[in-house]
This record gives sequence, C-alpha cells and structure tokens, in this order.
Amino acid sequence: MSQIFAIANQKGGVGKTTTAVNLAASLAAAEKRTLLVDMDPQGNACSGLGLDRGAQRQTIYNALLGEATTAEILIRSALQHLDILPANSDLIGAEIELVSALAREKKLRGILAEVRDEYDYIIIDCPPSLGLLTVNALTAADSVVIPLQCEFYAMEGLSQLLKTIRLIQKELNPKLSVRGIVLTMFDGRNNLSHQVSDEIRAHFDGQVFKTVIPRNVRLSESPSHGLPVLLYDIASRGAISYLELAKEIIESGN
Repeated sequence: MSQIFAIANQKGGVGKTTTAVNLAASLAAAEKRTLLVDMDPQGNACSGLGLDRGAQRQTIYNALLGEATTAEILIRSALQHLDILPANSDLIGAEIELVSALAREKKLRGILAEVRDEYDYIIIDCPPSLGLLTVNALTAADSVVIPLQCEFYAMEGLSQLLKTIRLIQKELNPKLSVRGIVLTMFDGRNNLSHQVSDEIRAHFDGQVFKTVIPRNVRLSESPSHGLPVLLYDIASRGAISYLELAKEIIESGN
C-alpha cells in the first residue's frame, strides 16, 4: 500500500509546490509509482508538469463533488511512473459547495482509496491556507512534510499548522504524523540561513530532514518551462537536492 504525504504550510512562498512537484518527480525517477495530487486552486503543480490548467475538463474538483471518478480525471505525466490528479480555479468553489456535504472532511480520502494500491507514493500539494481543502488533505494523508524557508520569519505560522495537525489527529485521522520539516531556500553564503537552520534543527530535534533545498536559479526557472527541475537541468543543485530528499524518504521507510 502506498504512503501518502501532504505537503503543507499555510504560509505562502515557502517552496511548497516546488517541493511537491520535484519530490514527486524524484520519486518517479527512482522508479517508484507516484501520484501527485493538486489540491491548490492555483493549479501550479499542474503547470509545473507542463499541463494546461484551462484545458482540463475534469479535475479534482469534479471528483470531490462526486461528478467524476478518480480514473476519469487521472493524467499520465511526461515522466514515466508519475501521474497527476489535476486542479484549476474551479476548486475555489469546493470550499463552499462541500460545506453541507456529509463527511466533507473525508472526500479526498475516498478519492485516493480508489487508486491507492496502484502507487508506492502519493504526494498531495496543499493550498496555502488551513481551510477545508487542507483539512481533506491531512485527513487523507499518512504524514505531513512541511517545507520551511531559511528566513527570519521561518517559524511564523508553524505553530498554527502543528495545532491543526493535532486537531486532525484527535478528530479525523489518529494515524497522521509529521514526516519531517524540509528546509528550503537555503543560501550558504548567508549567515542568517545558517542561524535559522541551526535554530530549527535544535527546536525540532529529529524532525528535520538532513537534505536542505538551496536557493537555485534553475529550480526557479523550471516551472516556467513546464518541467520538474530534474528534467530541466539534472546537474543543478536544485535537482540534486530533491533527488537526495527522495532517497532519504525511500531509505527511511514508513
């Protein structure tokens, strides 16, 4: 059975979608059957894999509302072993339309149950908020991967996310755990990056991945070309870092 990771942080600009896309691509490159689930109405995970968000007739929105099956919205990516459940701006309406739905927090869990046995890893890209879409992702997930930028306000909002995770554990998903914190946007030339990294590792001892994701031009450029960084420039520091993160996750097991 697959492992399901929610990539979550309600603070924007921390490298959440970058991590979701490139971790999924790196797991697929390791020949692990991987599914990327775009739960962000911006649909950036889709465009990061070269999909035209506006061209998708059926998306995760339709599946959440029971208008389409998982198989009907599933798309094969250009990368072998990597599939995607797409999203677009229609997903904004799901927050409102699911309010009165029975077991609304468990809709995504049901969707993924249809295909879970077909994959080794399922990666969910959450929106930058703690609304119903993120609650669905956390309820469906086995664990949470938290991207955290190496900047001054790094831990701003993290306590709220951890509080939400505890509530989900108590009310909806007792097995949910924090798989780890991924330090992103690390600049080795900047003393502040080192200070923030040291502080986070001290505060969250044993919960921070060894792999650090650097600030990298190729990593920033790759989404505009509709490619994960390993297909855009596999020799770049960004690509190497995400391949190392994937290796760390695979080797750590469950």
